[in-house]
Amino acid sequence: MQIINKFLRLQKLYIFFISFLLFIIIFSTSYLHANNFKVTDIKISSSFDLNFNKNRVIDEGFRDSFSNLLSMITTSGDKNKIKMIPLKELKQLIDSFTISEERFINNEYFAKLDTTFNKKRTLSFLEKKNIFPSTPIKNKVLLIPILVDVENDKIYLFTNNIFYEKWNIEKKNYHLLDYLLPSEDLEDMRAIQKTSNLIENYDFTNLINKYDLQDYIISIIFNNKTEVKVLSKINLNNSLKINNKKFSKMNINTEKDFKKIRESLKTIYENYWKKNNEINTSIKLPLTISISTQRYKKILELEKALNSMDLVSNFYILKFDNQNIYFKIIYNGSPKIFLNDFNKRNINLLTKNEVWSVK
Repeated sequence: MQIINKFLRLQKLYIFFISFLLFIIIFSTSYLHANNFKVTDIKISSSFDLNFNKNRVIDEGFRDSFSNLLSMITTSGDKNKIKMIPLKELKQLIDSFTISEERFINNEYFAKLDTTFNKKRTLSFLEKKNIFPSTPIKNKVLLIPILVDVENDKIYLFTNNIFYEKWNIEKKNYHLLDYLLPSEDLEDMRAIQKTSNLIENYDFTNLINKYDLQDYIISIIFNNKTEVKVLSKINLNNSLKINNKKFSKMNINTEKDFKKIRESLKTIYENYWKKNNEINTSIKLPLTISISTQRYKKILELEKALNSMDLVSNFYILKFDNQNIYFKIIYNGSPKIFLNDFNKRNINLLTKNEVWSVK
């Protein structure tokens, strides 16, 4: 009888482990999309003639997609380090792609391309180039552009301020910052206009506090006939940075020059934001976390969190028994940042022992 009971217990344990393994395997494929970078709405086109080659058009679309991805996850300086990547190597970074809205108009082929890049292979590629990419986090920021007419000693906040009027007219799909411009207010305008000689030290706190945004950029543009100087006070993630930029022989009233200045400033601000979210792949912090095998819902939450965290370069099940599952995690950051990431996802850890455990 004892032998039969022991056999039944072993049989139940065996069924449990098999069921659990199937559960883990099935679930592990559920969040595969979180391990990808997706670039959408890339327009591709070509003349539709005897030399038309659809594969060649798609290949050019892949290059445009990868260029957009680099613009999104690397600073402009790091992007310039990658002059040209062989098409074969580029395709190895791609998991999938889709083509939509195909049409032929006046012997021209048009379509849209969506490309999904494998995140781990892409990060590994950049690491070999000694490039630390950034997490592509979109952010809304308050922008206060102040135009100073140096020759006439006048300040423009709203009316006659081309930066206020045209800043948001053109936005690239790889831009991460979404700019909110202040609403026109006569009191704000009068207060600022009184400080033409002290505008660099003006306290914008009252204006900033009108908007429910933590991040802001104050751009003070000094304009004269020979050059444009821009003083930018950039506050992102509670970190204030000062940037000075000079544009020689440029006229903001010329559309071409204005666009160059605007694009240059947006690139500067994007670079500061990316630096705040940089992934240092040279840091490889190994962690082991245990969780009870009975907490199915929490296991789902844990795997979902690990899949969604860009600083997690790899994780896998190290071992398991009838009480706990042990996850091995490689993290590209400090333990403090790791714990903050988990807290944001409502997962608390006990860190007293060498092996951390989920509360």
